[in-house]
Amino acid sequence: MERMKKMTEYRVMINGIQVTARYSQRAIDGIFLPLLRRLTALERQKGRRILALLAAPPGCGKTTLASFLEALSREQEEISPLQAIGMDGFHRRQEYLKSHFAERDGRQVSMVDIKGAPVTFDLRRLTDGVKRLSAGEICGWPVYDRLLHNPVEDALKVNGKIILLEGNYLLLDEDGWRELSASADYTISVTADEALLRSRLIDRRIKTGVEREPAIRFVDFSDMPNVRLCLEKTMKADLSLRIDAAGDFYLQELEKNDAR
Repeated sequence: MERMKKMTEYRVMINGIQVTARYSQRAIDGIFLPLLRRLTALERQKGRRILALLAAPPGCGKTTLASFLEALSREQEEISPLQAIGMDGFHRRQEYLKSHFAERDGRQVSMVDIKGAPVTFDLRRLTDGVKRLSAGEICGWPVYDRLLHNPVEDALKVNGKIILLEGNYLLLDEDGWRELSASADYTISVTADEALLRSRLIDRRIKTGVEREPAIRFVDFSDMPNVRLCLEKTMKADLSLRIDAAGDFYLQELEKNDAR
């Protein structure tokens, strides 16, 4: 059992919230740097843009991890710089969600009450965007603004040679969603214990200023069905990771992807 771990502290602003993440040197040296080297090798081998998808349930820290991988890639001379972007900019607009309904637990509920579920994303537009990324286009990319409760179109310019797209459902094994991975050169999934994710999501909700009991009600009704969906219906990835109770990353499974 490891008594002491050398940790790297990473601070970043994610969706208006100051986030501090700690990554062990073991994970950096044994998982993250080899991943970046693998993507660099693919980019040089294929001579074009490489698109990697990072899929994980809510609460896994995927957005922070993607941001950290971008920063880490820019510190290594032998590694091609990575550009990290997210799928949250493809949320349907708030006015649409307030005027449309979906089924949850056998009854019709307003889409705004289950915001974050797959049905609340514009899958057609996301699919078109992923195809543009895969084709190597320099293009605008939407970003979700938590203060506006809406996406901001063309908030980012995508021009990198290695693009890491993160999101909950990028490897979802359901009609429409599973086609996204066909445009990817490499796929990554992250998993964790359901109880751990629930605890992290409640804490995250409280940090936005919500009282504990309302935070628990929101997470259990809105977030946890999405967590279970991701845990139960994520397709196999080229690189599978898991996080422990301390938030540290471990290699779960690795498959070579030379055939692509």
